[in-house]
Amino acid sequence: MNDPLREPLLPPSRGPLSAAVTAHLRGTGPLPRPADPATADPYGDDLQLALYLCYELYYRGFAGVPPETEWDPELLRVRAALEERFRSALRADTPVHDNLDDALAALLVEPAEGTGVSHFLSAEGELWQAREYAAVRSLYHLKEADPHAWVLPRLWGRAKAAMAAVEYDEFGGGRADRVHARLFADLMRDLDLDTAYGRYLDAAPAEMLAVVNLMSLFGLHRELRGALVGHFAEVEITSSPGSRRLAEAMRRTGAGPAAEFFYDEHVTADAVHEQVVRHEVIGGLLEEEPELAPDIAFGIDATEYLEDRLGRRLLACWRAGRTCLRTPLAPREQSPQAPQEQQMSHIS
Repeated sequence: MNDPLREPLLPPSRGPLSAAVTAHLRGTGPLPRPADPATADPYGDDLQLALYLCYELYYRGFAGVPPETEWDPELLRVRAALEERFRSALRADTPVHDNLDDALAALLVEPAEGTGVSHFLSAEGELWQAREYAAVRSLYHLKEADPHAWVLPRLWGRAKAAMAAVEYDEFGGGRADRVHARLFADLMRDLDLDTAYGRYLDAAPAEMLAVVNLMSLFGLHRELRGALVGHFAEVEITSSPGSRRLAEAMRRTGAGPAAEFFYDEHVTADAVHEQVVRHEVIGGLLEEEPELAPDIAFGIDATEYLEDRLGRRLLACWRAGRTCLRTPLAPREQSPQAPQEQQMSHIS
């Protein structure tokens, strides 16, 4: 396994935008023109990877890329153009509730017959699919709660105190061995996955890049603080029942004790977090800035829109008996092999 603390390598590009951004980060070529993203697929591999590369400079960065590159003025102009294309598409495509109360109420209702990824993995998923799910989700979970920390300086009063309390739990409550990103790395070890940060970036489909990019987009813009709170509410309110199903999936497939524990921990923690986020974070924010209610609703609904797109991608691939990844995982020792299609690389 690679050193999980090492800066990740730059991944292969997925089109002209990401190729130009990668070349710029390596110091070997020019950036794309700020006008170029306007015609790109806003949810496609090329734009989403280019945007992911820009955002990742604010987290771990990349090996060989100078830290000061995160404030490169020309790169910031390109990032703004990528963001505008992504934001405009989200505003146009996301089905948004008429008001925040309706958006929150919808999160509290579990469909009688669920059809999402956690339902599939719990009821019929196989070990190779659980491994793929963990590899895809590692793009977020190995930096779990980091994107949400950006909102703390932009809150105050009840909202700030409550958000900090939830983040404290996410970061282990003062114990390094209980940091949720660490617990996810333990889950990955149970599944014989590489725990190095960014290891599965090249394997992850564009739909997962968009999910993570949404968090960074909301977190890095003060004007989107309401949307970030909405995003966080969607994650925390829906996490507990979904985590219960994923814990069942890990037990049923024999993933291992650390894999089970990660989701068991989220069943308990997020049941508490749901109440804190709804009543204190959102309640406190609206007490101070009631005009942010539409932004909070948008954050909830945009998150669900992108998660649904990701879920459809994963389930369509798995139900067809093929990998959801762009590059195959190494088979787990003494475990059933994935289907023949998993041996294909860079499946779109």
